[in-house]
Amino acid sequence: MATLLPTRWLSVIGLAAALWAPPAPAQIAAPAPGVLENRAEALARAHAAVVGVFTLAVDDASSIATLGRVRQGSGVLIGDDGLVLTIGYLILEAERVDLVVEGQRIVPARVVAYDLASGFGLLQALAPLRVAPVRLGRSAGLDGNEPLMVASGGADGELSLARMVSQRAFSGYWEYHIEQALFTVPPRTDHSGAGLFNLDGELLGIGSLVVTEAMGPGHGRLPGNMFVPIDLLPPILGELRSQGASRQSTRAWLGLNCAENDGSVQVVRVTRDSPAERSGLQPGDRILRIDGAEVAALETLYKRLWRDAPERDVELVIRRGDETQTLTVHALDRMKTLRKPQGI
Repeated sequence: MATLLPTRWLSVIGLAAALWAPPAPAQIAAPAPGVLENRAEALARAHAAVVGVFTLAVDDASSIATLGRVRQGSGVLIGDDGLVLTIGYLILEAERVDLVVEGQRIVPARVVAYDLASGFGLLQALAPLRVAPVRLGRSAGLDGNEPLMVASGGADGELSLARMVSQRAFSGYWEYHIEQALFTVPPRTDHSGAGLFNLDGELLGIGSLVVTEAMGPGHGRLPGNMFVPIDLLPPILGELRSQGASRQSTRAWLGLNCAENDGSVQVVRVTRDSPAERSGLQPGDRILRIDGAEVAALETLYKRLWRDAPERDVELVIRRGDETQTLTVHALDRMKTLRKPQGI
């Protein structure tokens, strides 16, 4: 079967070129001999390094309410020692983790890191995976005309073409913000932990979610996916391996899901037994100020929240119906609230 992979990937590269490459003037030379073959080999190796990820959360995990106890997605082998990069929410409060290699082999794994700030998760395979790791590419400055590939793992793992339509800051409703997130079309439903690759088989990002406005607010509806950019990983990889999280993940948490609409931030969900619930915040409340700073966007709310010590009193001015109220929320360090398997 391995001998057939280059031919298969040659056809994929040819399709990518037909879809995105501009018409070449007659004077431009054709690709040098072997270029397509080398790319086919690189992409075949990259796809083989994408594994399925199956996790089971601990019984009392608070994340079960939104993510469920049984979770399924993908991860990408990035180290010769069996280190697998995935999206963090798949392994959040995980009790058991299994990897599915080459669509069929089951290999147990342990959680190395869950990084709240970037959204990455790291796993360590507990038995040899017998596949080669991928190379890390550069996600900054990607050309929107460059054809990309999205690969998921597991028994039903699939491969498809993608195109980046924007690269910008992203604020998630779950108290999350990153810079230079990658947005691609068309959307993939099996995005969780999927790998985004260039045609040289280099990893550019890890799949996070489906979005309805891939071009960004104000550009109309265009369903797509958001990928966490790989450039966030190298500066923190050492910390993740040694500490289980980056320093940036030690920060204040309220337990809110919020939506940004027309220059205002509105609470849509309050996490059970969270600082927000204990302070009396309710779905429908509009957050007007945090610690004296006006709030008109999620990014403003989060960056002001994370600026000071993680465990402290935070003052929120809210609008509830026709009334303005001031509430004091005692924020917590989110990493300290996460459940762990017994004995860890």
